[in-house]
Amino acid sequence: MEFSVLDKSNYLKGLLVIAKKDNKLTEPEKKIIRDIAIKLGFASDFYEETLKNLLANKYIPEEPLKFSHNEIAESFICDGLKLAFSDGIIPDMEIKWLKQVAGKNELNDEWFDEKLKTYRDVDHLHKN
Repeated sequence: MEFSVLDKSNYLKGLLVIAKKDNKLTEPEKKIIRDIAIKLGFASDFYEETLKNLLANKYIPEEPLKFSHNEIAESFICDGLKLAFSDGIIPDMEIKWLKQVAGKNELNDEWFDEKLKTYRDVDHLHKN
């Protein structure tokens, strides 16, 4: 699946929204964002500067994102769930926002709930 420039921009912006939701930016979150930013083709100076100023940036819009294809939305939600659970903080606000993204992209609730259960189970295993 080919990502448009807008899809790439929204994908990275959405990950930043998730990371910012709890007003903390942890090393695991930074690593996930960096890895995905590299895959999407963003320059390291761009995403490093963005990460450095993320918590102070009040201008990142938080409305749910719409992607050009369901496959991109599904990939984003999976990466978003991975990011949400990476910092060890209960990700209620992140999950609520990701569910809104799923709805905006017309992904069904059962699909979302199954993905959420998978990531919640993996997170639970890491804590035991």
